[in-house]
Amino acid sequence: MSLEGQSKGVDLPALQEHLCGLWSRKEQEELRQFLASSFSQMQEPLVGLLDFLQGCLTVQKGKCTTLNQIILTEFMRWRTNNPQASLNGMREEERLRLQKKALGLLTDSHPGYMDPLLEIYQLSSLKRPLLLEHVDFLQDFCCFKEALMFSVKVELQKDLDMEKMCVPLILLDKLSLAELFVRDHPDLQQRLVSLLDSWCELNFNIQALLSQYPNMVLSKHQRDQIQPKLLSKHVFRLMEKFCIEPGLCSNSVYKRKLDSLRFLMYKTFGEKSMSEENWRDHVQAMIEGNTELQVQLVQLLVKHCSLQTAAQWAAHYNLPRNRLPLGVWDKIQSLSRKKQLEMCFVSGPPESWTPLQSDQQKYYKLPLPKENVLFVESLDEVTQCRDAVLKPGCVVGIDMEWRAGFGTVSSQHVALIQLAVQERVFLLDLCAHAISHHSTTVNFIRALLSDKNILKLGYGMSGDLRSLVSTWPDLREEPMKMEGVLDLLHVHQELQRCWLGNKLCRSVEVSDGPAEKGLSLLVQQVLGKPLNKTEQLSNWERRPLRTSQLRYAATDAYCLLDVYLVLSRDPKAFGLPEDLCSIPLAQPGREEKKPKEKNKQTKRREARQKVNEPHSMDDCLRMNSVYEGPTITPPELRVVCDNMLQGLGRFLRCLGVDVKMLENTDDHKVAAELARAESRVILTAGQPFQTLRSQVGEGRCLTLDCSEKARDQAVHVLRHFHVHLTPEDIFSRCQACNCNEYFKLSREEMTRMMKERGLLQDIVSKRDDCEPQDETQAEYNSWRPPEGPKFTPHCRWAPRTALDPQTFKFPSGAEVQLETVPPGLLPRIPVYFICTGCGKVFWEGTHFDRVLSQFQEVLHVSEDAATKA
Repeated sequence: MSLEGQSKGVDLPALQEHLCGLWSRKEQEELRQFLASSFSQMQEPLVGLLDFLQGCLTVQKGKCTTLNQIILTEFMRWRTNNPQASLNGMREEERLRLQKKALGLLTDSHPGYMDPLLEIYQLSSLKRPLLLEHVDFLQDFCCFKEALMFSVKVELQKDLDMEKMCVPLILLDKLSLAELFVRDHPDLQQRLVSLLDSWCELNFNIQALLSQYPNMVLSKHQRDQIQPKLLSKHVFRLMEKFCIEPGLCSNSVYKRKLDSLRFLMYKTFGEKSMSEENWRDHVQAMIEGNTELQVQLVQLLVKHCSLQTAAQWAAHYNLPRNRLPLGVWDKIQSLSRKKQLEMCFVSGPPESWTPLQSDQQKYYKLPLPKENVLFVESLDEVTQCRDAVLKPGCVVGIDMEWRAGFGTVSSQHVALIQLAVQERVFLLDLCAHAISHHSTTVNFIRALLSDKNILKLGYGMSGDLRSLVSTWPDLREEPMKMEGVLDLLHVHQELQRCWLGNKLCRSVEVSDGPAEKGLSLLVQQVLGKPLNKTEQLSNWERRPLRTSQLRYAATDAYCLLDVYLVLSRDPKAFGLPEDLCSIPLAQPGREEKKPKEKNKQTKRREARQKVNEPHSMDDCLRMNSVYEGPTITPPELRVVCDNMLQGLGRFLRCLGVDVKMLENTDDHKVAAELARAESRVILTAGQPFQTLRSQVGEGRCLTLDCSEKARDQAVHVLRHFHVHLTPEDIFSRCQACNCNEYFKLSREEMTRMMKERGLLQDIVSKRDDCEPQDETQAEYNSWRPPEGPKFTPHCRWAPRTALDPQTFKFPSGAEVQLETVPPGLLPRIPVYFICTGCGKVFWEGTHFDRVLSQFQEVLHVSEDAATKA
């Protein structure tokens, strides 16, 4: 049917021409009125709408993405008052013809058209073979994202091959879309996680996979994402998100355990900071039943320990000869049967409660005999502990222990709660089934933490409480108020600030190599000797606990009482206020104002209010992450991203933040070195946080949730540090190299340079020679939404002399990456921006608007721009 027949009484070509004229002149209100009037004149609006959209695509030559979106938006608005404009009542063949035409338009259009066209033309009602044929069509033309989004919206997941739909997008670093595809489909979720895990195999060949997609070109960044370290991180995130059994992810679990095994070898035989007993506990639990890990252990023992020890472990696990390193089998044969069985598993003589004399001289000693440390593992003993602790005016030291997550998949649960009162320490065994989740135990700890008449002492309590909530979800479901809590971490922070300000001779730095840190440092500064932390990384779930473990656990809680006693006796000697409870939380980044002088009565009253002020559980979990510094601009925030947060780093660079990023092969300690050398804040995730936090100044390390998307992590960082983000900050810094200096290059200059390098095809050259391009930047900007901010980045602009006209290089040595500019782009883009640090070429396009949209919630737009919008 012709255009005239489809829309009787309406000259569609003339309407389209007038419509495009209104759009070019940005007369939006008149454009909306014109559209509403046009729809009303059409006898068959659904037919006319498709012709309208198709005709505008032809007239505008693909530049009218936003115009067609406005047409669809206005039609949806017009249809609310004209419900007769629907497919209902149409003949079946006419209805099907319109649906097929809408489907074809969907193929050639912007993804933003999908929802309106699906609704208006009821495309979900089409027969599944027709819908599946459309998905195959999109896939054949490499429209992978469009194919997946369409299949999700019409719910075709069960009829499609999950790998065929998701693999191309995962390769293009769009895993989030693959997650969307499998949402609400547990069987597909398992297959997706198993697929990612299969890519973590040692023999996985990325080239063989890419050969299946010859038309797909991956950037270096996209290739870097397909490597076991990052893939296994995604696997564990999705395992938790989708509740997938670890048994389905053998490769990732193996990799995590192998990495943990190597770390334990370093801690024990390299750094020598872990006892062999602790090392043995963790290693045995980790490699049990896994021959590959047992072989890896033997290889590591040959390298780090001795051939005899390696032979003993190999004999214990009865490893085959062909899997053993050179010399191990011969060593096994030379050992007597007794020596083979002896190994390193045989425990030594019973430990004495009294530490070695050398340790007593070097470390803080628990001033209690063994009979005053009570191990609580029955309900009767819990009741006795409760009666001794829940007394008004009592001061209680609290600490908790859990097994270090070496090679584990599940979340960490508290194994031991230590409660220290004067002359006694109670150790609550949460591995004992009789008390671990019993209401008597849970209610006891809840009552203790919420009793304002009992002073609770801890150090860095947010981490303990987080693990406690993971152990007892009841504490999250029924939140409690925390009252009468004094976290000595905040006292320690105040003490360090006072000493640094007074330049006293005592050491308060925590960043130099093996120097003491955390609670051990506080104990050293107040009581004269540090804590012995040898048992810190013990397997706290083993039973029975060794004597050294019991002594360590009791010491960690009881030392809090001794520290508090000394500090509260003479706080002025340590530069602290008279009442320790009046010390506020740390406020990094802000100069402290001198408080007004208050009398002693006022100080005591405020101190009591401070201690008795109720805190929710969530407040306590956030104690160490509160930032109350001034508002800053993105360039003022200087950070270093751990190698687990490279995606976050690229987002922050995109927003103008000064970001250094660790490479995949860098050790985490490099982050601390960069932070100290260049005054940067560390952004990290997971276990490294505790180590890195102790090596930099207070408030200079922030931990992120690695299960969040990089975009959400970026928003969290901006809000945490009060960053004032404006449109001018977007793309003011190179995402590739972090440089914030650009060189402007016109289209004519870019064309000349590319011709000199032979990068232009003949067809492009002929078109440039015969038809001069006179498009201006203003005309190019007119393609973008008229109400949106213009691209005017706050960056440094390099002078014209910065680019060598012969070599096309900058003083940094970087050469302009001309090969990355598609020749077909030259007629459309009038100005190019080149990073002087790496030579990467940028140009303005829809990506700018997409970033503006992504960060709308934290974006600050000027009043003029806001008025236009």
